[in-house]
Amino acid sequence: MDTQTLYYAIALLLVLAGIAGTVLPAIPGLPLVFAGMLLAAWAGGFEQIGVGTLLVLAALTALSIGIDFLASAAGAKRVGASRMAVLGAVIGTVAGLFFGIIGVFAGPFVGAVVGELLARRGIDREKLGQATKVGIGTWFGILVGTILKLTLAFAMIGIFAIAWWHS
Repeated sequence: MDTQTLYYAIALLLVLAGIAGTVLPAIPGLPLVFAGMLLAAWAGGFEQIGVGTLLVLAALTALSIGIDFLASAAGAKRVGASRMAVLGAVIGTVAGLFFGIIGVFAGPFVGAVVGELLARRGIDREKLGQATKVGIGTWFGILVGTILKLTLAFAMIGIFAIAWWHS
C-alpha cells in the first residue's frame, strides 16, 4: 500500500467516525468529517478539491458547531426552561456519556428536569409537570440538532464528491 492510499484510508475513517459523531455527543462529528475531507484533499495535492470547496466545507462545519450549542438550549427555552434547566441539560449530557447509549439519551433529559426542579425550589405536581415538559423540550431540541447535523454531514459529502469527480 502506498502512502497516498494510506492517507485516503485514514481520511475515509475520519469521515465515518465523524458521521457516527453526529449522533454520539462524545465524538466531534462534523469537525472529523471536515478533517477527513481536508486530509483527502491534501493527499490528492488539492487537484480535485480546491480552496473554494474547502472554505464551503469549513463554513458548514462551523455551522454545525453552532447547532451543537444552540439545539438543546433552544428546545428547552421554547418550553419555558430556566437557566438552571439549560445548565442541567449540559451537565446531564456530559454525565450521560459515562452511562453508554442510554445515558446519551437520558442524561440531557434528567439534567434538564433536575435543573428545573432546583430552579423552582421544590417538587409538587405542577412543578414536576413543568420540569418534565422542559426535559422533553430539551431532548426534542437535541433530536432536531442531530437531524440538522446529519443533514449537514451528507451535504458536505455530496459537495466533496461533486467537486472530486468534476475536477
